Amino acid sequence: MGSLRVCFFGSGDAFGSGGRLQSCVMVQTGEVGLLIDCGATALSGMKRQGIDSSAVDAILISHLHGDHFCGLPFLIKEIQVTGARDKAMTIAGPEGLEPRVEGLLKLLFPGSEDIRSGFWPDFRVLSAGGTRQIGDFLVTAYPAAHPPETRPLSLRIDCRGTVIAYSGDTEWNDMLPEVSRGADLFICETYEYRHRAGNHINYLTLLDHRHELDCRRIVLTHLGDTMLKRCGSLEFECAQDGMVIEV
Repeated sequence: MGSLRVCFFGSGDAFGSGGRLQSCVMVQTGEVGLLIDCGATALSGMKRQGIDSSAVDAILISHLHGDHFCGLPFLIKEIQVTGARDKAMTIAGPEGLEPRVEGLLKLLFPGSEDIRSGFWPDFRVLSAGGTRQIGDFLVTAYPAAHPPETRPLSLRIDCRGTVIAYSGDTEWNDMLPEVSRGADLFICETYEYRHRAGNHINYLTLLDHRHELDCRRIVLTHLGDTMLKRCGSLEFECAQDGMVIEV
């Protein structure tokens, strides 16, 4: 089992509750950097921690909501403008991700003659039930319970025997125990404390299913206001922007 460094560049919801940045987590092996989700504030979160795009070798996107993938156009554009990157980048996510990112680049940066000029990532599709090798990471995707138009996935990431599970945005569903089984770290969205927000897990529901989760450590993320008021008094750790843990 290897040692991984996990940094939360963004631990908040779509609306900046508590002044937090949108979803973005980096997993580093020492040689390779993997982003899990890339919300619109991802570059800001990375640079606050002294990390730039050159440290990112691959990116996984859990679903097609803006607070989980809309940082990609800014990251790609920065690389194109600086011209400093001399290595490839892989971005893996739900079907339809690449054309959406390309369309956003055209909307956000009009006047560019060629959106793919100088640099373009290698986009790959993650499908529920499938497993793909992304560099040093073996990634298995599972169906999540979120609006189907977002093509939602939960992810299980195995790096040389160390396993990180990531719920993505989802209601509680029967796949989550399998996603997190035996994981060294389960990063689980918990948007609400009590209210059933539909499409999201609330904390009390997570507690009801705690006995089904066979994982070594649980860290809560994608926290809304009702969760932020209770951080520090819960059974599980709550992620903070800039928090770093070793797995």
